[in-house]
Amino acid sequence: MGPGRAPPAPPGSRIALAVSILRAFARGAYNRGMTFFAPFYISALVVVVGVFGVVGPALAAVKVTVTPSVVRQGDVALIVVTGAAGAPDMDGSVAGRPLFFFPYADGYAALIGIDLEARPGKTPWRIGFVDRGGVARKSAGAITVKARKFPVQRLSLPASMVDLSPENERRAEAEAARLRTLFDTISSERLWRGRFTEPVASTGKAEGFGSRRIINGKPRSPHAGADFAAPAGTPVVASNRGRVALLVEFFFGGRLVALDHGQGLYTLYMHLDRVNVAEGALVERGSIIGAVGSTGRATGPHLHWSAELRHARIDPEVLLRLPVRD
Repeated sequence: MGPGRAPPAPPGSRIALAVSILRAFARGAYNRGMTFFAPFYISALVVVVGVFGVVGPALAAVKVTVTPSVVRQGDVALIVVTGAAGAPDMDGSVAGRPLFFFPYADGYAALIGIDLEARPGKTPWRIGFVDRGGVARKSAGAITVKARKFPVQRLSLPASMVDLSPENERRAEAEAARLRTLFDTISSERLWRGRFTEPVASTGKAEGFGSRRIINGKPRSPHAGADFAAPAGTPVVASNRGRVALLVEFFFGGRLVALDHGQGLYTLYMHLDRVNVAEGALVERGSIIGAVGSTGRATGPHLHWSAELRHARIDPEVLLRLPVRD
């Protein structure tokens, strides 16, 4: 059984599902100057994208909806297949990258991540499965990705914080490779449930996601996280249920915790002053995992919160508005 799929079709099924999915994808970035990886408005609009084509006897209608149908760079869409409860096998892809489904309502659902530098335009998706009667079904469509206007930040920092020594360059590259390896690991189990919560109590709004930084007059990679201003020592909590996949101290991110929420969804919490969890531990939403600090390359105490969904750098505040209620 492939990761994120429903249980495989039983031996002897009358019709075999043929859904070809390109699983070779490699995307990950380690941005310098506190810009590590890759505010979402979820419209009330729910668009019925299509009804499944059926090969064989006509059965109950199976529909696909994508919410929202138009997304921006850094956003997340929810694709829901209804009327497919109990389907023994389900597969799908978006722009050739696999979808990972989980049981939802009377069917299945999957998250679609749009990288903050994704090309605007139509992004195709395809879904196929064999239902309980052995009938092959398939559907296809597209979501529209719109360009998003990100702020530009101009920063002046000491040269020692911008220009790396050969030793620090090697360290940063090794840490970047470690993160890429982490994001390549996609567990089949969905650990998160229901709504996500903000990871820290802050008087201000999170800022900085997608901002293009110009440091000492030189353009840098976009900032792939949201920064929460908070006093040092402020508790930091898990935004949802997940497993502590990484607990390290990096050159840029300082002391950080990475949570694996399953099916390729990760959240990261950086610049921590202390950590209250152990690697491998399963934590619940709202559990304290550390405290705000200024470790690594930080100009002051704050929490850098980032999220990555199968190598798409998404705005973590997207997760706070996911229309999933289970």
